[in-house]
Amino acid sequence: MGTNNVVFLEVIEWFDETGKELVHRIPEGGSGEIKFGAQLILRESQAGVLFYKGKACDAFEPGRHTLKTGNIPILTKILAIPWAGTSPLRAEVYIANMKIFPNLKWGTRDPVAFKDSELGLIRLRAHGVFNIQIVQPVLFINSLVGTMGQFTTEEIEEYLKRVIISRFNDHLGEHLDSLFNLPGRYEELSEGLQKRLQEDFTHFGIALNNLYITSITPPSDVQKAIDDKSRLSVLTDLDGLVKMKAAMAMEKAAESQGEAGAGMGMGMGFMMPAMFAQSFAQQGGGAGPATGGGAKVAKAPEQIDCPDCRHPIPRESKFCPLCGHQLVVFDQCVNCGKNLPSNAKFCPKCGHPADEKPTPQICSHCKTENLPGASFCNQCGEKMG
Repeated sequence: MGTNNVVFLEVIEWFDETGKELVHRIPEGGSGEIKFGAQLILRESQAGVLFYKGKACDAFEPGRHTLKTGNIPILTKILAIPWAGTSPLRAEVYIANMKIFPNLKWGTRDPVAFKDSELGLIRLRAHGVFNIQIVQPVLFINSLVGTMGQFTTEEIEEYLKRVIISRFNDHLGEHLDSLFNLPGRYEELSEGLQKRLQEDFTHFGIALNNLYITSITPPSDVQKAIDDKSRLSVLTDLDGLVKMKAAMAMEKAAESQGEAGAGMGMGMGFMMPAMFAQSFAQQGGGAGPATGGGAKVAKAPEQIDCPDCRHPIPRESKFCPLCGHQLVVFDQCVNCGKNLPSNAKFCPKCGHPADEKPTPQICSHCKTENLPGASFCNQCGEKMG
């Protein structure tokens, strides 16, 4: 691609041959001297970000774009003689893969603490899968790639796992009182956890499209206690079992005796429907009428909705013409979540310093460090003070 030549202009493009690369940097090693007039070619599901003089300048959509920098062929090298021929006008391009990355796995490497209302403090293991998609490439590069140097799904997956596990522990502590109530609630817990994580992932410029909890596994002794309680719950239907056995005995007696037996059988015949009706009423349930949904009309790709005022705007807009909301997110305030301009020193909404970083929470009980905003400690299971 010729990003370090002296004479020729660069043609910058990238193909993801592995299918796992979130962001590709050009040049791959060190910094570059991309020249004025270089051509950036982006395919569908790609977005480009030009970094010039160490800062993100602009984001580009699919198509061919002419890059504008201060590096002029040959002339730049002559002017850069005081710096040993290295131009101080450094320029690099990051190409983000905007497709959905499916079937990423998350799970607890170490068991997390859960305070069960009936079993006390226990440690759980949980596993699942999730899908992600980059929706704000500049914010993604500034928040994760730029500071952590992570580019592939494997490299970023480990960090996102920590976020998911921390929020999973909080969500479980707030919406589940005991593991005895866990069966049948996996879908409900998955949906609630996904909504809880949306805000965290949004701060990284990532959309969490789907998240599933595939298993929540307690220790073996707790599993035995759950099995014992399941066996005990069978005995609650002992009264109904005795009634059924008595009815079967009476029916058999009615078949074997004379007129008296016939009268008894007739009486049982009248009683049985009421008994079964009572049984079904206690069980409850029943399939309701199926409901059908109308087909959704696809929105024209030329327009999108402003995330702030929901007004339709042109897809290539950098700002909403109605409310002025900044669409290309460079950074966000850690205090209020307001989108920050690239050169902001303070948040225009709350006044906090723009370079302020979220501070981890320290558990007041066991002094373990948890992610910012955690509600329950992953180590001891106690509610954060």
